[in-house]
Amino acid sequence: MQTALQTDSPLSAPIRAVGKITIEGVTLAGDLAIFAGQMLAWLFTRLPRYSVILTSAYAIGVMSLPVVLLTGAFIGMVIAVQTFEQFQFMHLETQLGATINMSLVRELGPVLTATMLAGRVGSSIAAELGTMKITEQIDALRVLGANPIQYLVVPRFVACVLLIPLLALCADAAGVVGGWFFGSQILGVNSVHYWNHSEDFIGAFDLFTGAAKCAFFGAAIAIIACHRGFHCSAGAEGVGKAATEAFVLSFVAILVLDFLAGILLNEIYHLLYMPSVGVG
Repeated sequence: MQTALQTDSPLSAPIRAVGKITIEGVTLAGDLAIFAGQMLAWLFTRLPRYSVILTSAYAIGVMSLPVVLLTGAFIGMVIAVQTFEQFQFMHLETQLGATINMSLVRELGPVLTATMLAGRVGSSIAAELGTMKITEQIDALRVLGANPIQYLVVPRFVACVLLIPLLALCADAAGVVGGWFFGSQILGVNSVHYWNHSEDFIGAFDLFTGAAKCAFFGAAIAIIACHRGFHCSAGAEGVGKAATEAFVLSFVAILVLDFLAGILLNEIYHLLYMPSVGVG
């Protein structure tokens, strides 16, 4: 009787739900770790042919360039629109360039570019590999003696890690130009002050910070998207679910990595440019 009451307790259902989510999360994290380890083993052992990597680089990098440039340009203009009135109220409108470019290079450019590519590239990779799995093309590669991870995952991983930082820099450049155009030509900010203040606040370390973040973002997008594709369930619904999961998990990974990378890079910045001064 007591066991039945405990089983039917109002708290039992939420506890079971939390336990199920926890177990699924730990299982997914373990599967991703094993999958990433297998991929890295092939990466450092035997790279695919140059032509295979070049094909993935073209699909991920070149084909994503128009949407990345468009996104970056509008990010710069949106920041200009949102911040100009506040700066004008404080008579600091000449500082608009520094604010736009700092926000772009350090944070918004890398994160929004990676998010855009998680939707475009990550979902595409998951759907493509998921279709190959349910049509047994991945099994056919194994029968032919080729390792699917070495042939399908490694080229996409290399392309994402190398090209997503470059795409983020392209988005930064487009955002800087877009913010300058809107700020100087539409809002009337003096171009000389715009660029001078930008130069005072933006340095090489800021560009390195954005590129370094995007390298980790690209690695996470590639691993998660390929993992979801390799574990796709059967049918068109399974392919769609794999693509959706690839984007959602990649977005969560981007936010977590951005938080951790921000803390680490801030500490490095303080060590390099703001050494502690003893108090006498």
